[in-house]
Amino acid sequence: MNNKNKTVVRSMDVLNLFIEHTELSFQEIINLSGIPKTSVYRMLASLEEMGFVEKGSDSKYRLGLLFLKFGHLVLARIDIRQIAYPFMNELHNDIKEAINLIVREGNEAIYIEKIDTKQKVRLYTAIGRKSPLYAGACSRAVLSFLPDSEVQEYLESTELKSFAQGTITDKERIYEAINQARIDGYTISHSELENHTSAIAAPIFNHKGEVIAGISIAGIEANYQGENIENYAKKVKKVAEEISMRLGYIK
Repeated sequence: MNNKNKTVVRSMDVLNLFIEHTELSFQEIINLSGIPKTSVYRMLASLEEMGFVEKGSDSKYRLGLLFLKFGHLVLARIDIRQIAYPFMNELHNDIKEAINLIVREGNEAIYIEKIDTKQKVRLYTAIGRKSPLYAGACSRAVLSFLPDSEVQEYLESTELKSFAQGTITDKERIYEAINQARIDGYTISHSELENHTSAIAAPIFNHKGEVIAGISIAGIEANYQGENIENYAKKVKKVAEEISMRLGYIK
């Protein structure tokens, strides 16, 4: 390893210290990194000059604003479909049911990805199709994990219409379903958007802990009974958590 590469690697070692520490003194950096004092001094001077770290009036070092800029760029370029697809495909191959991915668009949910090649019966869902946040497991997975004030505002301003024989149009029942979803960590629906179909869904969170999407397992209602519910719920929650973690979410 040449000297330049060695310096870069050591600089990264210093920066990595700030993953677990909000702020560090000069001596703490030396102690934690194990890098000689003179080398740490030179690296901190260079990192501070480039904006990677900043030194406060208390003489402690913190990550610089440049990281905030880079962070926004990374977040802006994250494609949730690209991140979610491998997990969706693995889940689909496992259970042979349709897997849907939705994101919130105002007061609606829009389906942005779907895998159903092994699903024998085509369902209501399709990429680009929209549904209200109160109807269907996937949409309600988003609604259920919004802040209470947003849930209340949404339900007070939304006319609840029926789409199929199981659509919930009573606000009290929707509140009950939301509360249960928060306890269970998943939502379930039967014949809400299309008769004789069911879905089990879980919320996807971003790095701020905000719900931004939902993922569901969906199929014929007869398959969503008894122990299958517990099995599907466990699997979809696990996948939702894995996607959330890839988006920077920390439980």
